[in-house]
Amino acid sequence: MIRATVVRALVLAAAFAAALTPVTCLGEDSNQLPTRATKELPPELLSLLRQKKMPKHSPILVRIFKEEAELEVWKQDTTGHFQLLKIFPICRWSGDLGPKLHEGDRQAPEGFYTVTPELMNPNSNFYLAINTGFPNSFDKANNRDGSLLMIHGDCTSSGCYAMTDEQIGEVYSLARDSLLGRPSFQVQAYPFRLTPANLARHRTHPQLAFWKMLKIGNDHFEATHLEPKVDVCNRRYVFDAQPPPNSPDPLVFNPTGKCPAFVVNPKIARRALEKQRTDELEYAQLLKDNVSDAPIYSGLDGGMNKVFLARFPVRVTLATVLPYASHLPQLPPIPWLDNDGSLTSKLFGTLF
Repeated sequence: MIRATVVRALVLAAAFAAALTPVTCLGEDSNQLPTRATKELPPELLSLLRQKKMPKHSPILVRIFKEEAELEVWKQDTTGHFQLLKIFPICRWSGDLGPKLHEGDRQAPEGFYTVTPELMNPNSNFYLAINTGFPNSFDKANNRDGSLLMIHGDCTSSGCYAMTDEQIGEVYSLARDSLLGRPSFQVQAYPFRLTPANLARHRTHPQLAFWKMLKIGNDHFEATHLEPKVDVCNRRYVFDAQPPPNSPDPLVFNPTGKCPAFVVNPKIARRALEKQRTDELEYAQLLKDNVSDAPIYSGLDGGMNKVFLARFPVRVTLATVLPYASHLPQLPPIPWLDNDGSLTSKLFGTLF
């Protein structure tokens, strides 16, 4: 019995190692899996998984917030919902608030990304690395380019989200375990927590329309604790779309083409819309109170969580952030169909 268990474990480990064909990270390439990439999770984290009723190999979802310099790992529990497992302070990110647009702009990406096994890099020069998958179909449809945008160790960044080696070891192990027998996990990268207060502070920023679009997916997740299904059409993100009732055809999304007729899963849409309406009221009151707005450019090249400032005093320096075309075309809200009359296209897809 023990021998059979050991053999089964070795077979699973070999299968996973074969799936992890490493991508190049700043020139590094090897077929060997170093010890740091195969480490077990630390005992404290394994204990936390048991406390939260999260199976070791259940799916994860990663959320990143630039301004707060925090990376959250959420994990699916035995109910099938995602719950927050751990918040990791980010040691370093570069650029300014706003999405990555072009190679060399030092911007760390913002948006919804899919990480597959081949994007896991156990042989990175920066200890361990997870490629975010930038550019995704939305980025390509909007003519954004760049490469090797990672979550990695070594606390140094040029367009990446850099952690300490100890942190990326934990994040990498959680991602590796979740990918065993699973095709991918989702990364949601935001400029800041998309609260009414933060959006009001940044109301004059040229990327506000882009951030409002991201907020729709954010609200779907926060309202349901389920991973939002992400599609792209008309150069915009679409979340949790499904065919209209009695539609004979499957949905086909063309990132640069016209959106097909679709409905948003009503169970998700109703709960997300309740959150959006509450947020709209708070946002309107903040504008009425004339809350002060943040500068469009911080002048600070990137950021670092305050817990690291004493440890790495020279890693974040004042600099002139490289200018980039920080705006998107003014895009109309995406209309959607709702044959049962529970919601209307006027309300869904427009925010603030």
